Amino acid sequence: MSVLLHNLSREREMENVHLAVEEEDIYSGYNDYNPTFDSEELENDVGFQQAVRTSHGRRPPMTAKFPGTAIGARPLATAFGARIPLASSMGRPMTGAVQDGAARPMTAVRAAGYTSSLTRGSTFDPLGQSKGPAPPLEGKNEDTPEEKIKILEKKVNDLIEESCMAQSIGALQLALEKAKEAGRKERALVRQREQSGNAEHINLDLTYSVLLNLANQYANNEMYPEALNSYQVIVKNKMFSNAGRLKVNMANIYVKQKSYPKAIKFYRMALDQISNAHKELRIKIMQDIGVVFVRMGQYSDAITSFEHIMSESPNIKTGFNLILCYYAIGDRERMKKAFQKLISVPLGIDDEDKYISSNDDNDSNMVIEAIKNDKLHQMERNLKVLAEKYIMTAAKLIAPAIETSFATGFDWCVDIVKSSQYIELANDLEINKAITYLRQKDFNQAVETLKTFEKKDSRVKSAAATNLSFLYFLEKDYDQADRYADLAMTADRYNPAALINKGNTVFVKQDYEKAAEFYKEALRNDSSCTEALYNLGLTYKKLNRLDEALDCFLKLHAILRNSAQVMYQLANLYELLEDPQQAIEWLIQVLSVTHTDPQALAKLGELYDSEGDKSQAFQYYYESFRYYPSNIDVIEWLGAYYIETQFCEKAIQFFERATLIQPTQVKWQLMVASCYRRSGNYQKALETYKDIHRKFPENVECLRFLVRLCTDMGLNEVQEYATKLKKVEKMKEIREQRVKSGRESSSRGRREGSAGSAETDVKADSAHSSSTKGERLSAKMRSLPGSNEPYEASSPKEIDASYVDPLGPQMERPKTGAKRRVEDDDFADEELGDDLLPE
Repeated sequence: MSVLLHNLSREREMENVHLAVEEEDIYSGYNDYNPTFDSEELENDVGFQQAVRTSHGRRPPMTAKFPGTAIGARPLATAFGARIPLASSMGRPMTGAVQDGAARPMTAVRAAGYTSSLTRGSTFDPLGQSKGPAPPLEGKNEDTPEEKIKILEKKVNDLIEESCMAQSIGALQLALEKAKEAGRKERALVRQREQSGNAEHINLDLTYSVLLNLANQYANNEMYPEALNSYQVIVKNKMFSNAGRLKVNMANIYVKQKSYPKAIKFYRMALDQISNAHKELRIKIMQDIGVVFVRMGQYSDAITSFEHIMSESPNIKTGFNLILCYYAIGDRERMKKAFQKLISVPLGIDDEDKYISSNDDNDSNMVIEAIKNDKLHQMERNLKVLAEKYIMTAAKLIAPAIETSFATGFDWCVDIVKSSQYIELANDLEINKAITYLRQKDFNQAVETLKTFEKKDSRVKSAAATNLSFLYFLEKDYDQADRYADLAMTADRYNPAALINKGNTVFVKQDYEKAAEFYKEALRNDSSCTEALYNLGLTYKKLNRLDEALDCFLKLHAILRNSAQVMYQLANLYELLEDPQQAIEWLIQVLSVTHTDPQALAKLGELYDSEGDKSQAFQYYYESFRYYPSNIDVIEWLGAYYIETQFCEKAIQFFERATLIQPTQVKWQLMVASCYRRSGNYQKALETYKDIHRKFPENVECLRFLVRLCTDMGLNEVQEYATKLKKVEKMKEIREQRVKSGRESSSRGRREGSAGSAETDVKADSAHSSSTKGERLSAKMRSLPGSNEPYEASSPKEIDASYVDPLGPQMERPKTGAKRRVEDDDFADEELGDDLLPE
């Protein structure tokens, strides 16, 4: 048998032996492949088909690693026959054995989508699509404690968010209500957790957020005790980490309540609980401590805090506060050192040169355009403007204090500024030096200081020339004002203050059309220039273009809502447009701003009088008399009103006051005597007339009343006064005849007259008409002796009151190129604006 096997092996070896050929094909064999991979012939492969139909291809691999699981221990079975499970030697069921009719899947060897219990006729369905659609998802059961807790947490978070959003838009009351509701919901959430047995899982972050938001909203609504209580709850709870920082908020509330010692205490407690790693926060708290010490007047303690900050992390605000403290204690040397520290504080901003394109690179230019006005650049500009403001204010503050004279102090500040990064502020300090001279009424020094800028650069030259023009205009030196206005316009044609001053010099020369052009140009350069708009309205008013003037002042009123000057001009324009009701409305608005303006009250009384409302007119005239009892027109109207209403006794006090104001005017004394007559006090009237006769012996009206009174009272003096009356009347007739003859002789020359003589007549007529009003009462009283009733008074309708501008004679005067109205000691020019020394 062994020999047979050996021969068979030899034959097989010989089959694999190939005889060598003479020429071998080097490209042969590339198209040969293993027939096993020929998928086209699988249908004719008997072995493959047999494996597919039986379980031969699905049986597990045989292994003999574990005892009792040898391949001989279990017979093979087809897919159509049941398998017979055999127990292993350990008594454990075989892998893949059937238990209770269900085949256990062999996960170690089974491919995805296959099962070991396929039946005849089943299809290949690895994704399980033949089972139909998936069942619907199970809905959440909201009745469970866990779901209820989650819903409550979401509601609390939503309420906190709504509270913060309401506060961001200014709805503080709504924000507080939302914060309170969030607190109630959060407490309900805690109770829900305790009832469900999850008290140890309380959300501390949510509780902290609720309490902090509630405290903040209390503080925003100025409910400070409630806010402090809420903060105290957080601070005392040891479970909240870093809650000690909230003591800063509590200190801020104490500052608002002006409880400064408590504020200092809480700031220091907060400072103790903040580590040195948070350097910036500690610096801010120390700055707050210094500010509170300043408010308490403890400048030494404040200086200690500010000096520490300037040594650790210097900044502009702290440096300025330090200068203020040194100024308060009067330490000159330390003021100088602090000023030098202030101007050396680094701002940490880049040069403006980086925003200027220096080449033709389009990409670089686009980047520069994009960053030229972005948020970062705006922040840098604002920081620089703030630093310049503090430096200018500090220099103006300490300049008069650091040296024996303010001029020397200004010179020292200018030298220090010139050697710093703020060199452009030196010229502004020089101009402020001139402003200080003006405040001290030293006009010559101010002019000399400003004239030194005539050779400086255009911006400074324009500012100095504008101020000089303004000064000369106030001094009524209009030629010099015009000269410096031209110089300012030459240096800077777009300077609106220079254009206004130029327009003013033209306005006073009554060239209103040209003045209007300058004001319009100033408005084109600066549309918010209120001085130009006001002066343009006055110019249109002078040109009798009332509608255009009204438009100007209405626009100005939209900008300056509480300007009494603007509202008066509107009232005056409506009066000129014959709309008294609108004029009254605007005057009432004037009084809402200036409650005690006597001239506005008098004008309002005049308008009501013209409308026939005597009671309202009396109310406003009387109010005007209370605030300014020296207005003759108001006194005259009130006296006439009491005579008309048959209260002559009350009229006496007003005419007596008029007598004190104008003692040389006989008409007021005659009115006093007339009031005594009307009230039936003839003896007092007689004494008054006698007193008037002693002062004015040639007064015809007084003698006539004396004759009438003595006749009615049966006095012996009647003949004496009658004789004097005849003499005075005769002298008066002689005087009138002389005047008449003089006029007749001069009338011949007037017929050949010139323009000058005509103008003289006009002036004479004007003077006569202006004096008519003051003589109305006297003229009326002249007719009294000829009447049937000797004591009949003059009609009060003949007594009227003229109006004086409520804001003084400067109302019709154009405004200069200054931002503020110029008072006796205020010479702030528009170019300087708010750069005045602090009061």
